Amino acid sequence: MRLRLFIPLIFLLCMAAGGQVYRSPILGPSLAAPAPAPPAEAPKIERADPPPPGIVVVYGVQQEREGEKYRLRQSARLESLEFLLEADEIDYDRESGLAEARGAVKFVKFQSGEILKADRVDYNLNDQTGTFYKVNGSAFGKIDYRPGILTTGNPFLFQGDWAEKLKDRYVLHNGTITNCELPSPWWTLKSPTIDIIPNERALAYKSWMRIRRVPVLYAPVFYKDLSSNARRSGFLTPNFGNSNRRGLMVGMGYFWAINRSYDMMYRPQYFSQRGLAQTFDFRGKPNATSDFDAYVYGVRDKGLLHDDGTREKQGGYIISLTGKAELPHGFHLRGVVNYLSNFLFRQSFTESFNEAVSSESNSVISVTKDWSTYHLNAVFTRQENFQSTQPGDTILIRKLPQLEFDSRDREINRKVLPVWVSWGASAGLVRRNQPLFQTRQFVERLDIEPRVMTALRWKDVHLIPSFSIRDTYYGSSFRTNLDKISGGEVSGANLNRLTREFRADLILPVLERTFNAPHWLGTKLKHTIEPRASFRAVSGVDNFSNTIRFDEMEILSNTSEVEVSLANRLWVKDRSGEVRDWLTLEVRQRRFFDQSFGNAVVNGQRNVFQTSSELTGYSFIDQPRGYSPIISALRAQPLPSFGVEWRMDYDPLRGKITNSSLSLDARVKYYLFSVGHSNVSCVPIGAAEGLVTNPCIDSSSEAQVLSPSSNQLRTMVGLGQENKRGWNAGVHAIYDYRTSTLLSANTQVTYNTNCCAFSGQYRLFNVGTRNENQFRLALVIANIGSFGTLRRQDRLF
Repeated sequence: MRLRLFIPLIFLLCMAAGGQVYRSPILGPSLAAPAPAPPAEAPKIERADPPPPGIVVVYGVQQEREGEKYRLRQSARLESLEFLLEADEIDYDRESGLAEARGAVKFVKFQSGEILKADRVDYNLNDQTGTFYKVNGSAFGKIDYRPGILTTGNPFLFQGDWAEKLKDRYVLHNGTITNCELPSPWWTLKSPTIDIIPNERALAYKSWMRIRRVPVLYAPVFYKDLSSNARRSGFLTPNFGNSNRRGLMVGMGYFWAINRSYDMMYRPQYFSQRGLAQTFDFRGKPNATSDFDAYVYGVRDKGLLHDDGTREKQGGYIISLTGKAELPHGFHLRGVVNYLSNFLFRQSFTESFNEAVSSESNSVISVTKDWSTYHLNAVFTRQENFQSTQPGDTILIRKLPQLEFDSRDREINRKVLPVWVSWGASAGLVRRNQPLFQTRQFVERLDIEPRVMTALRWKDVHLIPSFSIRDTYYGSSFRTNLDKISGGEVSGANLNRLTREFRADLILPVLERTFNAPHWLGTKLKHTIEPRASFRAVSGVDNFSNTIRFDEMEILSNTSEVEVSLANRLWVKDRSGEVRDWLTLEVRQRRFFDQSFGNAVVNGQRNVFQTSSELTGYSFIDQPRGYSPIISALRAQPLPSFGVEWRMDYDPLRGKITNSSLSLDARVKYYLFSVGHSNVSCVPIGAAEGLVTNPCIDSSSEAQVLSPSSNQLRTMVGLGQENKRGWNAGVHAIYDYRTSTLLSANTQVTYNTNCCAFSGQYRLFNVGTRNENQFRLALVIANIGSFGTLRRQDRLF
């Protein structure tokens, strides 16, 4: 929901914060077909036995009648199908429709749900107009139930010296409006004239917003949408701030609701030390099955001022397009297009830690269709990996386009043995460009792999063998047998790779035993042991070093290997009958009979093959070897709201744990605790044979490492939710032990009342070229919007 302020003059919430770089996707109902409003947003008042249409029921303890004129005294009441008018005394003229009510007057509109109380009311039943004196009442507004939006079920309460009712609208004079509980509201909006159309909109002229009677905001015209699905154009909340790298920051924006299916947002922000930043966002939903979002952010940077007086320009721009559509004949279109002008711009202006450390920009557009066991996909991809902040230091891989036609396993025989067939096929034009070499604009690549599989069963033992032949053709290749990972001489010579693969998976019986569980654990405890084994042999990759790398298809290598895995599980049944995976330990390792992987291993450098990347995300091959590290995963869930996971790779060749990751997450009611630790050991290439100089100790050493060392701790502690009343607090931090640096920290304290919230946030950002401290504050009005510089997507809750 957006709050619109037309020509704001005074905004006292001036706070320090960073510029707006990336905007989270907008969630919620579609633009073209809004979701039905919850019952609280359609407050029709139900009642039993209403009068028939066109009939006005007259009631009073004491009644006098002169022709068509009634004098009603003591608990006087006029009631029809549409309204109810109650007072101590009412004078009513049936002919003219005029009713004069005095003393504890109550006016109710059943259809729209508004309720008004006044000292005196002059009301005409025929044209539904009137005047209310010393009036107060209520009207419901739209409630947005999206995550991160503070909501309340309270109606908007208003009071004033007097009010006019003009058919479907009220004009309140010298009035006050709020959605807080009376008599001591947290916030009020006071205005000489407030124009209200229930369930549609409210306008306040020359209004002051007060927090506990302290004025904080003035607006010549204040607009609030009270309808369930209407959208309005208007100015966005302005923001002010200060930064040690950007200087004084002043920003505002305009939201244009073009129609029900399209809208546009433009937000400029000026940094006194850096220049002008601009954000443009255009969204649309042409029909019920398609939508798109076009986002552009850029900074015209004057440059970061250094101590010697020079400036380093770090400006740039990012373009992001997302969309989807349902096409005729069962086809689906999906697309994500991202373009980043330079990596230095992202590191300098992003407000997200994950974006600052991410060095990739990916774009994918695909048209797909699925039927029976078949999958057809036409895909266009662009992947750019920034190696550093230096211009041109990128690896760019494109597929323009690639056509894929696959079939999952399809049974063709059931008589003696079951037989399934499947295949994968693709044809496309690919390109790779990096500083050391580049291919032609369009390199032909064709790949086809038919596969046949069967299954042998004996009691609880299952053997599943399969065989496939794969033929891959390339229009270009490397000419020499040098280091082809970093580059080599590219020739136009064709390359054809014909491989054969045999695989057999052995599934052994599961050993299990059930015990009576301890009282504190549940009713039953089951222990299972699940052994697995598989054999895989690939041959025919005789030109591994001549193959240009485009994706995972090129890291296929010869291999002859066996994988053995063992899973131990403890299952618990609690007293409610629910079964939970209480504790699981999985261990697996591969034995390589072809230690050189068909002579594909290059000694003294990092080697990545399909078999190693499928096993673990960390490199371990720098020389011929006969076995992989031992891969283990320990998962525990002692309580439904508490979970622990520990993953570890132990390399017997080096006699050490090469990487380890631990995560712990718990949530009980409003309490949240999460911690994660990731540690990657520095493993020099050739460490098993010994080195003269160790690059893990001597940074000037030219020796390579298998995986750069890393040792980081992530923590998250929180109390509260976005709609929890009272105090809410949270801390999120990332600490790097290797460099003894706190890379990122975010601390937020929020106090939620029944109608508004006060939030303060401290952020630390120490990544790449940046080392910033930021303070952000925000005032959030329930069901209305947010004032300040703490954006919803940056909140912890």
